[in-house]
Amino acid sequence: MIRTEHREEKWLFPFVEYAPTDKKGGLPLIIQLHGAGERGNGQEALSLVDVHGFSKFIADKEIPCIFVMPQCQEGSFWAARVESLITFIDQLIEEYDIDPNRVYLTGLSMGGYGTWFTAMARPKLFAAIAPICGGGMAWNAHVLKKLPIWAFHGACDNSVSPTQSDEMVERIRAAGGNVKYTRMDGVGHDVWIYAYNQELLDWLLSHSK
Repeated sequence: MIRTEHREEKWLFPFVEYAPTDKKGGLPLIIQLHGAGERGNGQEALSLVDVHGFSKFIADKEIPCIFVMPQCQEGSFWAARVESLITFIDQLIEEYDIDPNRVYLTGLSMGGYGTWFTAMARPKLFAAIAPICGGGMAWNAHVLKKLPIWAFHGACDNSVSPTQSDEMVERIRAAGGNVKYTRMDGVGHDVWIYAYNQELLDWLLSHSK
């Protein structure tokens, strides 16, 4: 994969992109939202978005997909930037000629919250989502009942209580949704170490609207 950093003013967020050597139109898009510790000003700090998640796993592979890791500004958080994120994703779809039926969203910790909140704001935008150790407005989770979801949380998470994911999953299932939920015993906040692998990648890319 070819790694490119983007800081152009036309984009609402600076971001790191991983794309195959033969980048072309019609590819799927995976957006990954980082945690609170990777926020920055988009200059020298942009490399922080590579610290966790798919980055290290995909860097030496050739995958027919475009991966985008935007960076949230210091002092802000993804759940407060939902409308901007949706506009950003729409812009990516148009600029990169993305297959609109194969757009996926994932994120960890603060990015897990961002994944839940953004998907609830516009569930029809995504083919599947994978929120990692996050949470959302459980009372509104029923809007996601038709969306393929694989949620992860460590049972021993002391930073974000696993009840945050528990409640989201319970509400969606109660509404008739079919959520895949991996609640890992003996694992703390860093459940993303286990979540971001070939199995999750294959699962995301297997879905299409």
